[in-house]
Amino acid sequence: MHSRRHALLALAGAAAASAQKKPLDITEFEPRSMLAVKETGVAWPRFPVIDSHTHLSCSAKSVGGVPAAGARRFLSHPTELLPVMDAKNVRTMVNLTGGYGEGLAECIARYDNAHRGRFLTFTEPMFADAVQPGYAQRQADAIADARRKGARGLKVLKTLGLFLRENLSTGALVKVDDTRFDPMWEACAAHRIPVAMHVSDPAAFFLPTDKYNERFEELNNHPDWSFHGRDYPSNAEILAARDRVLARHPKTQFIGLHVGHSAENLDHVAAALDRYPNFHVEIGARIGELGRQPRASRRFFDKYQDRILFGTDAVPHGVQTPQQIFGTKLYEIYFRFLETEDEYFDYAPAAVPPQGRWRIYGLGLPEAVLQKVYNGNAARLLTLQS
Repeated sequence: MHSRRHALLALAGAAAASAQKKPLDITEFEPRSMLAVKETGVAWPRFPVIDSHTHLSCSAKSVGGVPAAGARRFLSHPTELLPVMDAKNVRTMVNLTGGYGEGLAECIARYDNAHRGRFLTFTEPMFADAVQPGYAQRQADAIADARRKGARGLKVLKTLGLFLRENLSTGALVKVDDTRFDPMWEACAAHRIPVAMHVSDPAAFFLPTDKYNERFEELNNHPDWSFHGRDYPSNAEILAARDRVLARHPKTQFIGLHVGHSAENLDHVAAALDRYPNFHVEIGARIGELGRQPRASRRFFDKYQDRILFGTDAVPHGVQTPQQIFGTKLYEIYFRFLETEDEYFDYAPAAVPPQGRWRIYGLGLPEAVLQKVYNGNAARLLTLQS
């Protein structure tokens, strides 16, 4: 009798719990933290900023992920950018995607020459021509031409390694360390311009988009960002190929964008920095990774303070992800991350975290390190030219 009563009570409790349970679509889940923690607004950074990773222009069209030659598409006018820059003490913005040829000249005229010192433009490889005979020398010559026009560096998109194929959009993928690009790397050294590389993506992009993938929502929203399956190389293979390029071209200064494409594994990035003196990194769109490992990140910044550049990956208009939305709020989050020891705050100006459902912690960097990260390291690399 006693056991029967317990069984009935258990069934009643289960039924009550079932009746109270409410399903919720994960995309509608926007929890508000109950932590009572310090919130420090940093509207003005302690030092002027060089944002070494922005995209103010892009190719007007592409074929199979490979930017095509021709006119540029401009994502913002200087009159829209300068007020935000002035409000946030951003001295200079580096437009990495300036293209080449006439498009590059147009970018430099529109930004760099019209507003001296406020904008710097990088050129890009002629990927659309990469599989044609005689490409290597033409690309090396194009670097010299770009430098004469005023380009301050070379930006290499993940077109190389993940999109560029032997028949442009079909055939085997062209590897990051393909020797056809050796003259290009050497031309950058000869003309004393740094190379900003983005040849891989977060490690999760190379895994199945399933319940175990911590970036499931991001990849589910953007399935074309996944490099799992087909004939894509692994993340480790891409980074190994990149390292072979660093080793083959010790006089060329390389900047590994997005914390060297491996912000989730700072030991791996540190090993590359230790091994290759010509390697540097920037932090654009990766404070979400750095800020959830604050102690390791603080040690990383302390040790490599001379080789870390400030960047946001900001895209003023056009296609943006939430961590790229240009504006005062974006900069204030970066300043708060670098300058304060605040705990558990959003890493992007978005209601739902764009990269993963976590929050970050500030590093509280000392002034000597902040000055190098905010502007000193970038100024040194970007003024290598005579």
